[in-house]
Amino acid sequence: MADSGLPHRPKPEETPEAAAAPAAEGAGGPSKNALKKAAKEKAKAEKAAQRAAQEKAQAAAQTADDTAKDLYGKIPKTEDAVPVTRVKELSEDLYEKEVTVVARVDNARVQSAKLAFLMLREQGTKIQAVVAAAEPISRQMVKWTGGLSVNTIVQVTGIVKKPGVPVSSATLSNLELHIRKVYVIAEAAQMLPMQVKDAERPPPEGADEGQLDSEGTPLVTLKTRLDNRVLDLQTETSQAITWISSGVAQLFAEYMIKSGSRWISTPKIAGAASEGGSNVFEIKYFKRNAYLTQSPQLYKQMCIAGDMENVFEIAPVFRAEDSNTHRHLTEFTGLDFEKTFRHHYHEVLEFAEDLLVFILSELKVRYKDQIAVIQKSYPKAGDFRLPKNGKALRLKYMEGLALLKEAGVDVSEQERFENDFTTAMEKQLGQIIREKYDTDFYVLDKFPMSVRPFYTKADPEDPTFSNSYDFFMRGEEIMSGAQRINDVKELEDSMRAKGLDPNQEGFEDYLSAFRQGCPPHAGGGLGLNRIVMFFLGLPNVRQATLFPRDPQRLRP
Repeated sequence: MADSGLPHRPKPEETPEAAAAPAAEGAGGPSKNALKKAAKEKAKAEKAAQRAAQEKAQAAAQTADDTAKDLYGKIPKTEDAVPVTRVKELSEDLYEKEVTVVARVDNARVQSAKLAFLMLREQGTKIQAVVAAAEPISRQMVKWTGGLSVNTIVQVTGIVKKPGVPVSSATLSNLELHIRKVYVIAEAAQMLPMQVKDAERPPPEGADEGQLDSEGTPLVTLKTRLDNRVLDLQTETSQAITWISSGVAQLFAEYMIKSGSRWISTPKIAGAASEGGSNVFEIKYFKRNAYLTQSPQLYKQMCIAGDMENVFEIAPVFRAEDSNTHRHLTEFTGLDFEKTFRHHYHEVLEFAEDLLVFILSELKVRYKDQIAVIQKSYPKAGDFRLPKNGKALRLKYMEGLALLKEAGVDVSEQERFENDFTTAMEKQLGQIIREKYDTDFYVLDKFPMSVRPFYTKADPEDPTFSNSYDFFMRGEEIMSGAQRINDVKELEDSMRAKGLDPNQEGFEDYLSAFRQGCPPHAGGGLGLNRIVMFFLGLPNVRQATLFPRDPQRLRP
């Protein structure tokens, strides 16, 4: 219809009043029950909003009344920089003095509305802290402090006091920190995969998860610890073990540098499995295959051929051995050295013996505090026996064999030079030598040629034997070494005798180094992880390894 020009008059159902008005029951509109329900929901929502407003007002009032509101909570951005004291540096000399520490919350508990306790932990060292409601400390601050989650990192300022009774659960049992301020630096998760305090004891011998001790405390297995290695490293024992590992590397480098040795870094990726054997990891290298090196042996010798005279390296070593024993890893830290000599390879052997005596002796002196900590969990940590005269005990391979035979051990295969010592034989020989010579460190020299690598020099007087040696701690091997062949023709003949082809890929550069002339030399390769393990008497090398790699483990 055409527009008449008259104003439009809406139909009754189009007016706002009509739209808002409920439809008659039975005409498709809501029922009385629905209306009642809607009214109840509305009233409920209004009450909830009213309660929230009241709670907010109460919280605001409490905050306004909180005399300590600036003394706790998230660390303020405006917080002035204050000198921080290490927990382990706290002493009785600081009684009644104010200090600030940064540490983790090892435990937190509220004793009452006016009293709460924190156990603070820094690198395994623990001290108890107390917060009490007394001007200006408020009850709100006490409650908040006692509710801090375990492992949270906090900055605490307080007065050092002497507790009425020594705190047996703390490392610093005769000290107590009375809190004046406490701020959160980094908050930890509410639920941790394991508790650090539960990992402070040795792992159970069995591998079953979920075991409890007689007091109902969880027994944390080695697998769980290694799966959660970052937490495990926070224990006092793990902290001490890692210091010992650091110390071994430092002392090795210190001795080598003082001797005039040069620190080198050799490749860990090679184009061929150049030492022979199948125990190598193959990797993709662009469009061809490469291998992780089993040791820096060939490169060390090439450095000697390059007139470097005396070299050493601290670096990872890779072995693709499917061995799941207490002492085998697929990646470990090698302490390798190579050195020229003038007249006899025993010049280098004596150098290596003195090196080990130096490392082991200095560990006892420089790290006595860490050893004492470890000894609480592993009693053997403090009883490693060194030669009384400061010189390593050196026996020939056949002398060691004779000691085993005398003890009733079947050594027929070893006498025929068919096999090297078994692990069980090594351990038994170690016990025999400890009882007879009162030392846990010793050397076996003159191993049969049949059980040594192709680059080992044969004994000129009896080629059945070799100018090679192994070092032992507590009856287990930590180093293998020898005089190396330095004449290229002799080297090629030795390779053929071991079933290796001198012309195969990977040997070309190595053999070429000897064609230029190479001086007589000898050396060895030590396993840092094993040194730490056997020195401390730990049951497993994985406990002496930061992030272990074995056939079953590629994480973390």
